[in-house]
Amino acid sequence: MNVVISEFMDEPAVAWLAAKFEVRYDAALVDRHAELTEALAGADALIVRNRTQVDRTLLAAGSRLKVVGRLGVGLDNVDVAACEERGIRVIPATGANALAVAEYVIATAMLLLRGVYGSTAEVGRGEWPRAALSGGREIDGKILGIVGFGGIGRLTAGRARSLGMRVIAFDPQIPSGAAVWTEEQVELEALDDVLRKSDVVTLHVPLTPATRGLIDGSKLALMKADAVLINTARGGIVDEAALAAAIRAGKLGGAALDVFASEPLPRASPLADCPRLILTPHVAGVTRESNTRVSTMIAAEVAAELERPRRGA
Repeated sequence: MNVVISEFMDEPAVAWLAAKFEVRYDAALVDRHAELTEALAGADALIVRNRTQVDRTLLAAGSRLKVVGRLGVGLDNVDVAACEERGIRVIPATGANALAVAEYVIATAMLLLRGVYGSTAEVGRGEWPRAALSGGREIDGKILGIVGFGGIGRLTAGRARSLGMRVIAFDPQIPSGAAVWTEEQVELEALDDVLRKSDVVTLHVPLTPATRGLIDGSKLALMKADAVLINTARGGIVDEAALAAAIRAGKLGGAALDVFASEPLPRASPLADCPRLILTPHVAGVTRESNTRVSTMIAAEVAAELERPRRGA
């Protein structure tokens, strides 16, 4: 059995797979499409992160593929329907990086609300912007609005409540009578009400036709002028130009974005040099610990699928 890994993976998990199968591991293989296509000709399994586009063309090169492991949870870079047609199992690392994302949300919410952590250079030069930076806000008593109340949303809610936040959420997939609302001590609201009421809004929905452009100019206009928005879900859910315009016009307190419609972010992006903005390169779910969890989970699941008895074998 042959396994191709086209993006970075925790080395011990790679070594564990290599003890069982023939493994080609190259974290930069995603950037050499011809070599990746060639490698797939003899592959039984492909392991990717979010950059490898597992489309019909790539799948056609892997005539022996039995499984695609995704080192993460989003599947917008994997043509799941095409995999199903071929009988290729797609395995995401559901839940393995949820804690890392939840911590990112809480950390950036506190940074944005307080607004004082960009003063290092000034203070180092002997300046003292104390008066200008004395209007920061505490997270205690604020309202966190969660759009998408799955595993990550629930972990985030628990950490927010422990800091004294009130949590409200919108998720059309979860009925109003579901026990989870009571268990998590979270109030179910309509999307527009979540946006209107919240001091911090965090997004945790997949990118689908229904969620593409979900947070556009009209939705941003519903938010409080000092509220902050955090997107660790997928680029394309937020209208980036509208977001930058709202922040520059003083109609939004700030934002933290870890995902973008185009990655890497283009130099000409309207987000460039926008104030009160935290931009990170799709790493909210990537920590040492989460990388170990994600890689270990996918290695085990892919191995189990390859070793599963098959009819006619």
